[in-house]
Amino acid sequence: MAQPASPPAAAPATPPVATPPAAAVAPLPVPMPGAPESFAPLVRRLLPAVVNISTSQGTNAGPRPGRPDAPETPQAPPGSPFEEFFRDFFNRNRPPGAPGAPPGAPGQQGEGPRQGAPSRRAQSLGSGFIVDASGIIITNNHVIDGADEINVILQDNTTLRATLVATDPRTDIAVLRVQHTAPLPFVPWGDSDTALVGDWVLAIGNPFGLGGTVTAGIVSARGRDIRQGPFDDFIQTDAAINRGNSGGPLFNMRGEIIGINTAIYSPSGGSIGIGFSIPSNLARGVARQLAEGGRVRRGWLGVNIQQVTDEIAESLGMRGGARGALIARAQEGAPAAAAGIRNGDVVLRFNNQEVREMRTLPRIVAETAVGAQVPVIVWRDGKEETLTVTLGELPNETTPASTTPQQAPADRPIELSGLGLKVGSLTAEQRERFRLRPEQRGVVVTEVAANSPGAEREIRAGDLILEIQQERVNTPQEVQERIERLRRQGRATALFLIEGAQGQRFVPLRLAPPRGPAPG
Repeated sequence: MAQPASPPAAAPATPPVATPPAAAVAPLPVPMPGAPESFAPLVRRLLPAVVNISTSQGTNAGPRPGRPDAPETPQAPPGSPFEEFFRDFFNRNRPPGAPGAPPGAPGQQGEGPRQGAPSRRAQSLGSGFIVDASGIIITNNHVIDGADEINVILQDNTTLRATLVATDPRTDIAVLRVQHTAPLPFVPWGDSDTALVGDWVLAIGNPFGLGGTVTAGIVSARGRDIRQGPFDDFIQTDAAINRGNSGGPLFNMRGEIIGINTAIYSPSGGSIGIGFSIPSNLARGVARQLAEGGRVRRGWLGVNIQQVTDEIAESLGMRGGARGALIARAQEGAPAAAAGIRNGDVVLRFNNQEVREMRTLPRIVAETAVGAQVPVIVWRDGKEETLTVTLGELPNETTPASTTPQQAPADRPIELSGLGLKVGSLTAEQRERFRLRPEQRGVVVTEVAANSPGAEREIRAGDLILEIQQERVNTPQEVQERIERLRRQGRATALFLIEGAQGQRFVPLRLAPPRGPAPG
């Protein structure tokens, strides 16, 4: 490239403009180790501890809809050698009489169906891994869900009948046990918190029932929420994961398990490089409890929560922007209410761990020991307060808290100017009109104007207003008075606690000036 010419000698001497060094404006180079020349030495060490899992159940049970690991013939280009290979492979493994099975095809283990016994068929193909030489195997719950026979195939093709120890559907983890004459090879758990985006990883499993298959990739993202449950914290990877890989391990380059391959995102059903693994730091504790006690005991706070938005943070006077988990409802008689946690509190820290957003809290609470006394920092009335809560045990199904029936006075509906809402008292007529339960209380929304602030926040006729700015309201007049008081205080937003068909939630509404005659 040509260099710019030097300025003429006759040019007036002007102090040169200081230019910062390149290192000050550009990121410093990071030394990068080269990609491994081969994964083969690591794979040789790990393969013996990774198993294939095949389950079966009576044909009378029928297929289970939505199972991602049911046997399914992969799609191959028409006319390619793989098309016939896959078709022959899967037809040979179909039970007698199944569509596509060859006439007279033998049953499992080379035997035809016994007289009078129900025929059986393969219901699921998946993966797992051995974590103890005595024969403890970890896999996904959905791999073995509903099975009445589970077989584990080792790397040397030895088939062992497995016993189901226990499962945890909430995290999709299952523990199996097999008996063997000699100690089995096993793999160690690793620390998933140390896995960084960009780290190399290996996935080993049983895709499409083909047997032990190794794929490599990197950690693509951390902390993914894929709407599978309240404890979602998945590791995302681009290592190829397909049907049948479920329950298999995700390894770091030290040969440690940092995840359990569980789900994929794929419009086609095959790998497009977006797979999800349960972090080992979550899975290990669950697996240990299942193996030792047959069930998982989780901490329980007893609250309904929602995300803190910028508008909610503003209405609560929170400094530093939106963060934490907003308590929409502290269930009566639950540990949170017993500790003094109230509706409208924002949990900022729980057991000395920061609650960055709403979905962080359930996971931290669940991982805390039942019966533990832990500090909780909440935002309340414009400042932080520290409370101490004694955790209960998360029940299988949370029982809704009861409330005392209360009949509000029969007042006429009132229009809330600037909000597009009309509200009324909870009369017998309104309860019947909106099918409200006898124990429900508050102020009922009778009309919502189209394109109004209320409509934009998805408030519906029949919803109940329980609180405004964390103060209980029981009549339409109280609602109107609270709003006018906030306007006089110069508040731009009012925080409503709304109860609708989906439960309770906080809704911030902008306090636009009420409509009225223009000044003369």
